[in-house]
Amino acid sequence: MAFQKPSHTFTKIHLKALRTNQFKILFALSFTVFINTFSFAQDIPKKEKSIEAVPQKKQDTVVKSLDSIIKPEVSKTLQDSTVTDSIKPKKKEFLENIVIYKAQDYTSMNQRKQKLYLYNEAEITYGDLNIKAGDITIDYTKDEVTAKGIVDSTGTYTQAPVFDQGGNIVKPDSIIFNTKSQKALIYNSITEQGEGTVIAKVTKKENDSVYFIKDAKYTTAEDLEDPEYYILLKRAKIVPKKKIVTGPAQMYFYDVPTPIWMPFSFFPQRPANTAASGVLIPTFGEQNERGYFLQNGGYYFAISPHVDLALMGDYYTNGSYGVRGESTYALRYKFSGNFGFRYENLITSERGFPDYSKTTVYNLRWSHSQDAKASPNSRFSASVNLGSSTFFRASLNQATTGAFLNNTLASSVSYSKTFQGEPQIDFSVTATHSQNTQTQQINMTLPTFQANMGRVFPFAPKAGTKKGMIQNINFQYNVRGENRIQTTDSLFFKKEMFDDAKAGFQHSVPLSTNFKLFKHFSVSASSSFNEVWTFNTIDRRFDFDTRETITDTIKGFDSYRTYNFSTSIGTTIYGMFNFEKKGEDKKLKAIRHVMRPAISYNINPAFDRYYDSYETEVITADGVTRDDVEFTRFEQSLFGVPNRRFSSSMGISLSNNFEAKVRDKDSTKTEPKKIILLNNFNLSTAYNFAGDSLQWSPVRINGGTQLFDKKLSVNFSATLDPYALDNNNRRINTFNIDNGGSLFRLTSANMNMSYSISSKGGDKKDDNARDASVEENIRNGGRADDLFGRSEDFTSKRFDANAKKDEDKEDDKFYNFKVPWSLRLAYAVNYSNQRRNNEIASHSLMFSGDIELSPKWSVGGSSGYDFKDHGFTFTQLRFERDLLSWRMNFSWVPFSSRSSWNFFIGIKSNILKDLKYEQRRQPDQTL
Repeated sequence: MAFQKPSHTFTKIHLKALRTNQFKILFALSFTVFINTFSFAQDIPKKEKSIEAVPQKKQDTVVKSLDSIIKPEVSKTLQDSTVTDSIKPKKKEFLENIVIYKAQDYTSMNQRKQKLYLYNEAEITYGDLNIKAGDITIDYTKDEVTAKGIVDSTGTYTQAPVFDQGGNIVKPDSIIFNTKSQKALIYNSITEQGEGTVIAKVTKKENDSVYFIKDAKYTTAEDLEDPEYYILLKRAKIVPKKKIVTGPAQMYFYDVPTPIWMPFSFFPQRPANTAASGVLIPTFGEQNERGYFLQNGGYYFAISPHVDLALMGDYYTNGSYGVRGESTYALRYKFSGNFGFRYENLITSERGFPDYSKTTVYNLRWSHSQDAKASPNSRFSASVNLGSSTFFRASLNQATTGAFLNNTLASSVSYSKTFQGEPQIDFSVTATHSQNTQTQQINMTLPTFQANMGRVFPFAPKAGTKKGMIQNINFQYNVRGENRIQTTDSLFFKKEMFDDAKAGFQHSVPLSTNFKLFKHFSVSASSSFNEVWTFNTIDRRFDFDTRETITDTIKGFDSYRTYNFSTSIGTTIYGMFNFEKKGEDKKLKAIRHVMRPAISYNINPAFDRYYDSYETEVITADGVTRDDVEFTRFEQSLFGVPNRRFSSSMGISLSNNFEAKVRDKDSTKTEPKKIILLNNFNLSTAYNFAGDSLQWSPVRINGGTQLFDKKLSVNFSATLDPYALDNNNRRINTFNIDNGGSLFRLTSANMNMSYSISSKGGDKKDDNARDASVEENIRNGGRADDLFGRSEDFTSKRFDANAKKDEDKEDDKFYNFKVPWSLRLAYAVNYSNQRRNNEIASHSLMFSGDIELSPKWSVGGSSGYDFKDHGFTFTQLRFERDLLSWRMNFSWVPFSSRSSWNFFIGIKSNILKDLKYEQRRQPDQTL
């Protein structure tokens, strides 16, 4: 590469290397001569065959003659006419690309020295090369470009060069670049390499892909003038966007050397938003029951841009160990998900001691979601969380802290498809799993099949809207099949779990219509025909010898059919209470009350033909008597049993909604502001006309609202029984008011409240959806907040999202004038009085919060108090310090069976994330 003068005249170019080594040059020449001597492909034709100066046409004839005799072993390159032609070939173009240069003050050409001067905001572009500087000089005799900054009137060095070649940007104090050899000497350069920055006094650019540096600093700090830390590289080789290979390297903190020293090191460089395989450095510490440990060590495989895999393990010196695999996959516009499996073999105490125990626990998680655009008519999704019921309580890995109090594990894998047409048909296949970690009871459906046919209106007009009862008549067809398994944790994934499996199908054809009555009432009527298939029935008899009731299971297909009828009528009533008066501007303008009363009527016939009876003996005070006991052979059916008694009942319900109009605080608003007083307030009961006693059902009340700009959510419910209890606390057919009590007897009530509030500066802390530790809680089946604590895996990827500081914060502040904070509260109380027990079943308050004492310091915690048992719930205290390029965290669980503390300090950047220190310790075992 060279540069053209403005006068469009050419000058002879002479290459002068920036640095020479006579020994290397002599060795290179000797090596070239040696290769030319023995390399046949580069041989020069023998003299006797090349000295004949003949016309080109005659030479072609000779060549053709030679071709007919023997093919000479000569390279085709040597047959070029330039070997014997007296006319020299045309030289290569002097410039391969257009040169663009400009400057703010002047552009001057010195013809005698063959130099071009550019001054003030100078810029030159040639191909993929771009140089910006205050002062640029181009020397045509040496093919050199010299760029440097300029000193302004205040004596400040400004407009330092910015060297950009192929996207690799270097910011030095000055640079000398040879345009022909692509070599350069760069002084006091600052180069971004991946997530880090290299600050070097002298850099030798060998070519487009290799740099050599000496006594350079490598750091991920943002303040490059005074970095809080750096790694001093004595000698290093840089391959941009690929790697940095160094000799001796030492860690410095604010120019203070540390004992952290490495004889050599390797820094992989990669483009942004790309992953690279590498070793995961483990965390070390001590656990009293299992000794010293290493946790979360392993290897990360960046398999492709669409899938990765992390294999990790834990090891304890008493022999306990754990293995774990985590994989995340995604295909744009198709699907995304993650998969994880964890297995732990935990040993307590020593073999031979009475408290010695050995347990194995495992957990499997899988989450898969499909993009809605991938297939509009079919969808596959999965949310799996299953394993040992004691996994989260037994596991000592800090990543499971937030799921320590999980009571249930649930899974669902489903596939659904829609067949467009008239009518539309939908079907789905789903496998579900529900596991109680306290009782270790497991319920599964493997699988559940559902198919639905869209509504068909046989009497609807071909065009226009449907009117009246006849035109709105419609029917559907639904089928549901299940294979249900109920087992325990000890039999999970064993053949015994299938011994008591139950299977069945339910077919239903609902027929319904709706219409308006007297313009203000909505009437609907429906009837449903149901058919149930089952593959297990029973037969029951009484053994008079053993005086026991024997139940036999009969394998084989059987079915029963039922039908019912229901109708309802309802309307909507609006009421407005105005408080405004002429000439007054009251804060409360009006209250709007919306009522939706409804009355329904249901008929369920009795299907006595599906019931049988057997004779049994009953011992009474008068002696032994015989009695007939009714039963149905469909007691093991998955979809219930046929109705035994005729039912004719009326249901009554009333739903309410209250809203208010108030004066807006914003004086510029002309319309009043609407606020919700009660989202809903519902009452319901029923009366059974066919019942011989206890005809009224309890009155059920539920409601909810949101207050204080929807920050406080309140939900409540209660059950009121109109009947009294006898001396044995059983319901009797006597109203409670006639028994000397009140109109209703409160049998149960509960209330739940949740409150979330934060200062204006604390909104970011309150956004739990962006916190990876909360996402980990959700994947483990826990709460979608941190009320039960957060994961203590401080090396997780949640640092990446928070690595950059908030733009509104100033680095030089050590305190806040307004302290940002956030607070989350959850209150729950349950009252029970079914049999005059009159007790508070549960009563607790949970809370969590964060306080940002300064832009660099924040503290938080999660805890709660049980007012019934008078004790604190699971408590976790958290402290976090932002150390610019580093982060320090401390987590402490002061009490409970999982009491522990965890200290972590490490670099935020992914490239140096393994430069960390973490210590975790648990207190002595409480006996």
